[in-house]
Amino acid sequence: MNVFAPTWEVPDASGVAVGVFDGVHRGHVTVIAQLLSRCRKEGLVPGVLTFDPHPVEVLAPAQAPPLLTRIDRRIELLRQLGVEWVGVLDLRDIRSMSPEEFVTSVLIAKANVRLVSVGLDFRFGRDRTGDVATLDELGRRHGFDVAAVELVADEEGVISSTRIRQLVMAGRVSEAAALLGRPHRVSGVVVRGDARGRTLGYPTANLPLPAGLAVPADGIYAVRVRGAIEADGVASLGVRPTFGTSGVRLLEVHVFDFSGDLYGKTLDVDFVERLRGEERFDSVEALVDQMDKDAMAARQILSS
Repeated sequence: MNVFAPTWEVPDASGVAVGVFDGVHRGHVTVIAQLLSRCRKEGLVPGVLTFDPHPVEVLAPAQAPPLLTRIDRRIELLRQLGVEWVGVLDLRDIRSMSPEEFVTSVLIAKANVRLVSVGLDFRFGRDRTGDVATLDELGRRHGFDVAAVELVADEEGVISSTRIRQLVMAGRVSEAAALLGRPHRVSGVVVRGDARGRTLGYPTANLPLPAGLAVPADGIYAVRVRGAIEADGVASLGVRPTFGTSGVRLLEVHVFDFSGDLYGKTLDVDFVERLRGEERFDSVEALVDQMDKDAMAARQILSS
């Protein structure tokens, strides 16, 4: 796949899906699957236009949501779906454009579109004055088709990044995974800790929590680890109240059946299921007893 950013340009006639696509969830997959199908039939190069930073971060920074996926991860997931190019837009560069200027300067001049696929709630142009009807009218004028895709929903409502973000941050990671189509991932570089886990029989890889990313609620989780190693494990996320607290949240991952050195390595931690909330124990012995139970429960969940 070719990724054109920030000075991307598509030389061949293309079909493009436009949106933030944070999380690349099941709803996004449906939009892109329909795009790929039409592109194959019509001989178009399928691509995606996404945004970085998130548009809300530009329009209302104080209200900017934590991301489900940073741009590099988002591009990776889009590539896995089969798109052949990704263009990254910065709203700061295009927010003053009228709807027609966006169409002529971006969709036509740079993306070379013959087909544009968007959700029914799509808005674009200065002050969000353009909608699907506007895009359709401009498409007839400039020679491209518009495919407006209904938002994908389940029995609980529309599958959206906002809904998934709320589930993740409430610790309901298995429900979030059902909507994402995979577990929510938090990645980081392993740092040195106080080695307390090793003295308890549960050595851990310690990861600082990445700023700006949606992180599950404090608690104990069954996880899968990818990146520097591939293994299952159990993770503690929180402030370790049994040993006092600095108030700094930390992700500590005990990797099953592993004894090597991971300092400085990047780990991708996939949150499969929450086992319990974070607790304060009256003694180290009580904590270790619970850790034994947590590890057993995590192994059972991850083996099924």
